[in-house]
Amino acid sequence: MHESCGIFGVYAGDVDVARLTFFALFALQHRGQESAGIATSDGSKIYLHTSMGLVAQAFTEEKLSQLAGHIAIGHNRYSTTGSSYIANAQPIVVTNNSQTIALGHNGNLINAKMLRDELSQLGYKFSSTTDSEIIAQLILSSPGKDLVSRIKSTMRRLQGAYSLVIMTHNELIGVRDPMGVRPLCLGTIDGGWALASESCALDHIGAQFVREIEPGEIVVINSNGVKRFKLESNRKALCIFEYIYFARPDSFIKGKLLYPTRQAMGEILAREHPADADLVMGIPDSATAAGIGYSRASGISYCEGLLKNRYVGRTFIEPDQRLRDLGVKLKFNPMSEIISGKRLVVIDDSIVRGTTTPRVINLLRRAGASEVHMRICAPPIRHPCFFGVDMATRWELIAAQKTVPQIKDAIGADSLGYLSLEGLIEAVGLPKDNFCLACFTGDYPVPVQLEMDKLALEALPSRSLSEIET
Repeated sequence: MHESCGIFGVYAGDVDVARLTFFALFALQHRGQESAGIATSDGSKIYLHTSMGLVAQAFTEEKLSQLAGHIAIGHNRYSTTGSSYIANAQPIVVTNNSQTIALGHNGNLINAKMLRDELSQLGYKFSSTTDSEIIAQLILSSPGKDLVSRIKSTMRRLQGAYSLVIMTHNELIGVRDPMGVRPLCLGTIDGGWALASESCALDHIGAQFVREIEPGEIVVINSNGVKRFKLESNRKALCIFEYIYFARPDSFIKGKLLYPTRQAMGEILAREHPADADLVMGIPDSATAAGIGYSRASGISYCEGLLKNRYVGRTFIEPDQRLRDLGVKLKFNPMSEIISGKRLVVIDDSIVRGTTTPRVINLLRRAGASEVHMRICAPPIRHPCFFGVDMATRWELIAAQKTVPQIKDAIGADSLGYLSLEGLIEAVGLPKDNFCLACFTGDYPVPVQLEMDKLALEALPSRSLSEIET
């Protein structure tokens, strides 16, 4: 499973907004590692820099110094619509009808192709293959006396998930879709205001968390302060995987710190799927808290059996065949002296395709583990996500094709236990109808008739990809 995207925005008159945005994006790096970008405004001109790669690779002191202004938005991308190349990096800047906006988007539209076809027939040109540019073009082309009216009109036509940061020459705007699938929060900093995908980004720059942006809410930030507008929705559908995996454990969502929630997942796993073992370990870093919870509830000692190379990141350099054959060892290294001869309970956040887990188990067995009992902090994933998570197609999901005993045999574990849906909801401690659980149940918050390809718009560019890249 891959991350969604990270977005950030700041409106503050007496601070270096580009630098603040850089460090906020650094805190949100876990949400996307393909590209990063920052756009700023000084009231008369919009400045933009985007680059492929990690935040630390994308910016230099020279680049940041060129991003002048008192308003900024930033974006970390993991592609869910459109492939990974520079024309699809965000924020994007679009001009239409004498108005210019910059936009960063976290989420995914399920009606993107239909909307793009419609706009193309009206003569609108596209320089990327993302649904984010479709949103920006639709906002600027929609009817309305002002930008908020146009955003409301656009929201009524968008189907899917979106949290947005939008910047004009004079305003910062935050938008969250009516179902609230992806997170967005508001904070204050040095007399100004900030928007972020997660509260951890506010912490990193010394901002104070104020509240979450509500589903269907638009917040407009300018020299007059913050003004809010609301579009109602009949169903709330926050992605449950924000709790399991995506968000950092030091972030707050719906008033709850995620770390103890993930510990509770491990505790309930121990109750639902006990194991006769010597040590418990979590796959770092996403399952560490759940592993500690399992250990605490079971009375089995916790260990760090795998060390993670936290500097691996994403690279565009392909390993040679020998390194490729090592597979997961490039990312994890087992500590043989600790786990040799031991029966291990290994906690992980999920099994998606079932390709990485067997490598981890083999790595542990080669390091001397006598037994490996896998415990998963999520129910079996049997349905793909169309709302901002690049997961897999239905036919690639191992739990859609195999029973739990068959998965156990396929991954080479001595036993396998998944957290039940009821156990997951108990750990989160919020009503079930607050969440999108479609990857487990197939009950999507809006109807999805066809399984869509993330590259569906690649065949529809207004210009060729070679023209875009040059």
